[in-house]
Amino acid sequence: MSWIYLSPHFDDVAFSCGGLVWEQTQAGKMVSIWTVCAGEPPVGDLSPFAQELHARWEVSQNAGQRRIEDTNSCQRLGASYRHFSIPDCIYRRHPQTGEFMYASEAALNGPLHPGDTQTLHTIQETLRPSLQPNMVLVCPLGLGAHVDHQLTRMALEGLGHTLWYYADFPYVLCRKTLLEQLEQEGWISQTFPVSQEGLAAWQDSISAHGSQISTFWDSEIAMRQAVVDYLRWYGGIRLWSMPGP
Repeated sequence: MSWIYLSPHFDDVAFSCGGLVWEQTQAGKMVSIWTVCAGEPPVGDLSPFAQELHARWEVSQNAGQRRIEDTNSCQRLGASYRHFSIPDCIYRRHPQTGEFMYASEAALNGPLHPGDTQTLHTIQETLRPSLQPNMVLVCPLGLGAHVDHQLTRMALEGLGHTLWYYADFPYVLCRKTLLEQLEQEGWISQTFPVSQEGLAAWQDSISAHGSQISTFWDSEIAMRQAVVDYLRWYGGIRLWSMPGP
């Protein structure tokens, strides 16, 4: 049996589940992190919004640096990895008009663009051949409402496999009431303990995604403290499963 964690972007599993992944690999479990939106940006100019993000991240116009970050992060966790070819939403254009469908911060965390429905099918057709009955699949709840998190969850749910879900960190810190709502709806949760060694590996795996730290924290020190606080909140990393029929 192998555990497959679906990461919408290069950093999401490390941010949300790094400590658990490390504990599992140390226990001899086979764990792999699959990044869905890991494709190269399309040829041509980026939107002003994407250019702004690249400047903040200090990355070039290709995904090479972020792939290297993810490789280093997965190595720290002891997990294997796969990078799929679907581009991040900040690069995707409407198939008919050519307009950038997610050209602002607000657009990232809202409803799916009507022109982006093909991406859902592409994700499903990309993942379907690789899924096996002996895999435990773990996907994001999509608590931050980021469109790529939404698409990843929708795609997995449409493939008919039993799923575990992880709370998207750090988005979950502002959406604790949504977890309370899951409890009220009868969702089942399990908390997995994380040791001090696992905590260090978790923090290091996030640190490996150096281009993304400034998106959420003022410094690496602040990030490391945020992970400590989050771990104290639950006493571990919590996974969720839907209630049965």
